[in-house]
Amino acid sequence: MEFNELTLQRYSRNIILQEIGIEGQEKICNGSVLVIGAGGLGSPALLYLAAAGVGRIGIVDFDKVDLTNLQRQIIHFTPDVGKSKVLSAKEKIEALNPEVKVETYDVLLSSENIREIIKNYDFVIDGTDNFRSKFLINDACYFEGKPLSHGGILRFFGQTMTIIPGKSACYRCVFNSPPPKDAVPTCSQAGILGSVAGILGTIQATEALKYLTGAGDLLVNTLLTFDAKTFNFRKINLKKQDSCRLCGSHPEITKLIDEEDVVCDLKK
Repeated sequence: MEFNELTLQRYSRNIILQEIGIEGQEKICNGSVLVIGAGGLGSPALLYLAAAGVGRIGIVDFDKVDLTNLQRQIIHFTPDVGKSKVLSAKEKIEALNPEVKVETYDVLLSSENIREIIKNYDFVIDGTDNFRSKFLINDACYFEGKPLSHGGILRFFGQTMTIIPGKSACYRCVFNSPPPKDAVPTCSQAGILGSVAGILGTIQATEALKYLTGAGDLLVNTLLTFDAKTFNFRKINLKKQDSCRLCGSHPEITKLIDEEDVVCDLKK
């Protein structure tokens, strides 16, 4: 693709990076990312992906903006309360960067519709707030061969990992299945410092941009955790599990299933 003068100016700080350059920016502009959840993680991820010039961004969320969301879901403003989150997010992205094509999905993801949605994107970001969705997204990305960024936050704590289906540890390799009901406090009970969501969401957006451009090393086979109270960051080495129910040598999960909904580990 050819960049005009205004486009070159818009993306100049990306382009001057040796690891990105014109070719990398072209990859970003030709790339597509699906963000599932337009909440605490999805908000900063969507804004930075749009600012970077990702050519096509998909947004999945069936919720409406609530006043309690505004403490951390920075893509939504006070006048948006009551509005569809995907519509609210789309409006902000288009105002920030009209060069980006935005596709919205105001639906509840299930085993019946998720593969049809994710199959047309290069990279998927999981910004959801419940275990049911996280396992469903992981499994669907595995079956469709789509790279995935997992993110989770609670209180002052965050974690993330990047999954390349068939090549790296998947979410089930690490967590196997959802926890029992009431084993984890709900987000409304435990709380979340809003800026923690911003930290994790920007990391997820960075992973997506690194994947599109090939710059740097992805968080594959690595669980990155941090505690914002102390700002101790830790990398935990992972490996693909031969016994994994999904991607192991003798898989038990051969088609998508809808796990039972349990308490969330991530406030949107």
